[in-house]
Amino acid sequence: MNQLIEMLKADIIDNLGLSDITPEEIDPAAPLIGEGLGLDSIDTLELIVLMEKKYGVKVPDIKVGRDIFSSLNNMAAFIEKNRQ
Repeated sequence: MNQLIEMLKADIIDNLGLSDITPEEIDPAAPLIGEGLGLDSIDTLELIVLMEKKYGVKVPDIKVGRDIFSSLNNMAAFIEKNRQ
């Protein structure tokens, strides 16, 4: 799972254009939305597209999505559990 977390860090930086952040600065336990990494709803949509295209995982609904994007650790765990 550590390898997946490192891949996700790089994907987030690349896909969201976060050129001022390094992978080492992303705390896997910190919130992705709002506090922590500071992503917004548009960024969340981009993460959903990334998960579907690269990892073959769909977010079933907003309630599940809130838990998935509460941290990078949760996002990685959801991908691991649901990857096709």
